Amino acid sequence: MLVLFGHPFSSFTQKALIALYADETEFEYRALDVENPEPFFAELKSYWPFGKFPVLLDDGRAVIETSCIIEHLQAHHRGPNEWIPDGELGRRVRFLDRFFDLYVMENMQKAATDPLRPEESRDTFGVDRARTNLNTAYDWIEGQLSEPWAAGEAFTLADCAAAPSLFYADWVEPIGDARPNLAAYRARLLAHPAVVRCVDEGRHYRHFFPLGAPDRD
Repeated sequence: MLVLFGHPFSSFTQKALIALYADETEFEYRALDVENPEPFFAELKSYWPFGKFPVLLDDGRAVIETSCIIEHLQAHHRGPNEWIPDGELGRRVRFLDRFFDLYVMENMQKAATDPLRPEESRDTFGVDRARTNLNTAYDWIEGQLSEPWAAGEAFTLADCAAAPSLFYADWVEPIGDARPNLAAYRARLLAHPAVVRCVDEGRHYRHFFPLGAPDRD
């Protein structure tokens, strides 16, 4: 039995869920109860002391970090999608996965979560740098994208990373009309059935978005 710890509004949880939903993989979803989080975190920390999610359990064995979770699913619970192809294409997919996690997701989270810090501890310089980095990432990937998906014809690990990254990043720092390829790619991602399901499952929690969720998507 597969078990996934996570939360529907969490961008990294959504990344793992996209792969599970797209492959129609059976699993138990242990979602955080925001009104009673302690039992969840106590169990989660017994497998991963940092208390970060998602974490996948496979017959009691913990698999940590989203890219590793999706690679594990391909290796041990393979579905119809090839998340990481062989050869040069696979290396491209792995690079784009890292790009969306590190240069889009991470900068988005820096800007989005700073209002949650005590006012005296907020990092205006860091948020400004994160927004600058997001625009740099947008400009770079605009000329790098294939069609219809990040690395070509197949929906891969790179797209699992891109979907929640771009979904939330555009709320924080709009992609805008000057990057039509990226805007169109984000729209295609948000129309993918697995991504639609994740967005809908997280819709109830939009009031938790620290910067205020826009009335779209």
